[in-house]
Amino acid sequence: MAEHGAHITTASVADDHPSIFEVVAQDSLMTAVRPALQHVVKVLAESNPAQCGFFWRWFDEIFTLLDFLLQQHYLSKTSASFSENFYGLKRVVMGDSPRLQRLASSGLPKKQLWKSIMFLVLLPYLKVKLEKLVSSLREEDEYSIHPPSSHWKRFYRAFLAAYPFVNMAWEGWFLVQQLQYILGKAQHHSPLLKLAGVRLGRLTIQDIQALEHRPAEFGRMQQPARSVSEKIKSVLKKAMGGVALSLSTGLSVGVFFLQFLDWWYSSENQETIKSLTALPTPPPPVHLDYNSDSPLLPKMKTVCPLCRKTRVNDTVLATSGYVFCYRCVFNYVRSHQACPITGYPTEVQHLIKLYSPEN
Repeated sequence: MAEHGAHITTASVADDHPSIFEVVAQDSLMTAVRPALQHVVKVLAESNPAQCGFFWRWFDEIFTLLDFLLQQHYLSKTSASFSENFYGLKRVVMGDSPRLQRLASSGLPKKQLWKSIMFLVLLPYLKVKLEKLVSSLREEDEYSIHPPSSHWKRFYRAFLAAYPFVNMAWEGWFLVQQLQYILGKAQHHSPLLKLAGVRLGRLTIQDIQALEHRPAEFGRMQQPARSVSEKIKSVLKKAMGGVALSLSTGLSVGVFFLQFLDWWYSSENQETIKSLTALPTPPPPVHLDYNSDSPLLPKMKTVCPLCRKTRVNDTVLATSGYVFCYRCVFNYVRSHQACPITGYPTEVQHLIKLYSPEN
């Protein structure tokens, strides 16, 4: 039995395919980096909403930009993504014979490089945005934000009903591909690699030697720019390379720390109350000057600070304690991810509806 299962843990010398444990480990590396960085940004935004709130509101876009610089740097310099290079793997163009394979230091061809960037950077960004959209639509459907006769409501109800099946089919596609890879019937553990026209392989001795000597050779062969446009391109290229190199160095040093953070805060969603108690208590409205026209709070305590009308369907924010109309605060929090009064980072799940004894 041990002989039959040996191919799962050891790759063939002829094809040099990595084991399933190596490819799954490199997949989980970047998956762990994102939530760990997101928690760091959240802590900074909670401690200083005015200055760091921007990073929390635009975290997805900022992370995608940094991820693009990082992956483009590694794919063009090492023929691998950051996590693949971290585990000693490289991307090999499909159809190349072993004798004609490029060295990892040569980078991927442009076609495979941009396909890889699209599947490594753009696709995860769109998936995160889609999941947030689905969560938002479910909240709207639960609390009937849109009129029952709205065509949009019928559309997104059909979308919400179909989304779990589409997501299940997507995850099942990856699972079947991994099973085929384990059984030795496929060259790719992920269908995205097949779509990009590449497969994963281990770095050879020649690849490692070429990667170690590349910086010195590049410095000797580099020629000064001849025109102003070439100088500008050279400066921009060096700047992007410097940012990518800084990101890669920082991640290489802190990767285990980031994975530890991801494990430590993996149950954060189940302990929302603990995270809320860590926020500083905002001053109550009684300390504000109600005799003057406050730009934030109305003089009447029964008026919503957002629409300036008598509150309807009172809803309190658990992060700050201020009360609003449900529809007003729901739309504001969904758009800004912050409390309208204090600026504290706030999510839709922090909305708590209030019910008076008369109701």
